[in-house]
Formats: sequence, C-alpha cells, structure tokens
Amino acid sequence: MNAAGKTLLAVLAGLALMPNAVRAEQQEKPLWEVGAGVAAFSFPAYRGSDQTNNFLLPVPLVTYHGDFFKADRHGIRGSFFDSDRVDLTVSLALSPPASSEDIKARSGMKDIEGTFEIGPQMDFTFWRSENRARFVKLLMPLRAAFTVESSPKDIGWVFHPKLNMDITDLPNMPGWNLGLLAGPLFGDKRQHAYYYSVDPQYATAGRPAYEAKAGYAGMQYLVGLSKRFPKFWVGSFVRYDNLSGSTFEDSPLVRQKDYFAAGLAISWIISESSTRVMVND
Repeated sequence: MNAAGKTLLAVLAGLALMPNAVRAEQQEKPLWEVGAGVAAFSFPAYRGSDQTNNFLLPVPLVTYHGDFFKADRHGIRGSFFDSDRVDLTVSLALSPPASSEDIKARSGMKDIEGTFEIGPQMDFTFWRSENRARFVKLLMPLRAAFTVESSPKDIGWVFHPKLNMDITDLPNMPGWNLGLLAGPLFGDKRQHAYYYSVDPQYATAGRPAYEAKAGYAGMQYLVGLSKRFPKFWVGSFVRYDNLSGSTFEDSPLVRQKDYFAAGLAISWIISESSTRVMVND
C-alpha cells in the first residue's frame, strides 16, 4: 500500500470511532449530506503497543439515509430489517497500517497492514424514550477481517458485543449528544496470531517465539460527545482499552496492557440533497 493509501485508511479508521452529531428524534432530513473538515487522532500502533500514532488530517463528512445503506452517527452499515426492538445490519470496521520499522517491539518483523472488517450485526433495544432521543442497546457484531493490500489475506474473525447508551440533549447542554459504549472483544487464532504471534525466525533474546491463541481479547470502553450546528458539526471521543486477562497478554508484543485513544474533529456541510426523508435515528 502506498503512502496515500495508508493515510486514507488511517483517516477512515479514526472516523469509524468518531460520533456523528445527528439528533435522535424522528425528523425530516436530507437524503445525503457531504462536507469536509479536519480531525486530530491519537491511538496506539496496535492494541497493546507502547508506541502512539498521532494524526492531524483533513477528513470527509458523509451522511446517507437510504432504505438499506446508511451512514450516520451509528456508523456505516446496511440495514436488512429494523423493528422496534431488533435490528439486523451489516457492520464494518477499519484499522490503519503500522510499519514495523517504526515499532521497536516489532523490529525486523513483517509490517502490520491496514485491515478491513465486515459481517452481520444484531442489535437489541432494551429501552428507548418516547421521542427516541435516548436509548440503551446491546450491539453484537461478528466480523471477518482481511488485510488491505494487493493480495488481501483472511486474518480471522472478531466478535465485539457491547452495551450502547445514547443521550441526546444533555441537561443544560441542548443539542449535545453523549454516546457510551462498553464491551469485551473476542478473536479467533488467526486474528490474534496476526498481531501477537512471534514466529521462530523473528525471535530474539528480548522477543521469544510466541503462538497466540483464540479467545478473550480484553475490554473496551468509549465515550463520544458531539453536536450538530446548522452548517457544521463537532465531535470527539475517548476510548480506554484493557488487555488484562486476554489470551495473548503474555505475548512479547504486548508492551502495554491498558491505554487511552482519543480524537477530535470539526466538519462543515458543503452540500446536501434536496430530497428529504423521515429518519428514526
């Protein structure tokens, strides 16, 4: 992957964590909106790395409220059906690449390629306010992961069940939206091996050979805050990861078992559709 491709993937991976700022009540909205802005992200080279990547980059803003395909504050997805309590969608995720030349723990090893994940997601709504502005859901995505390169490789499966609480119009902060997510991660052997195994040819005195196993991959907590203004929106997030108790916590590539990641973005609406649709967010 060339430098431009790596930069774009880093941007998209960061945006996958950024909350949008669309209000949660049913209301008439443009079918689509496009915009542009700038974002700052800080996250580790990979989960468990003790080295941090910082990005200050231009970012796109896209919202789309189609019958099947949707891009909004809940992410990019395809909706197979949407009932009052159960939703079945397509879940997508991205992660940026990391060069082993820049990571001391992986010196001499193969680079970590950017990855693309896709799979079904079942959402269960436990509670929702009458105006749909606040809710509590259980999100259950199961995604297959692939490297983003000229010959993509299948690197296993990821299961990330999480509780999601969204609160629109915070007390004394009208228009501000708070999103909370928390849940464990699980991966199969191929997924964990891609990041945490050390093949014998890469073993050193300070980095013994290691074979990662399938199973629990730690906990993840995320807080997002955002607000939509007439012609722009602002959003931010803070994410905390804890790898203690994970099946790969003894890997020599795990140099830090807990850490924070964060992002801040502002985008301006450049154009919007003249077609209006009713949206239940």
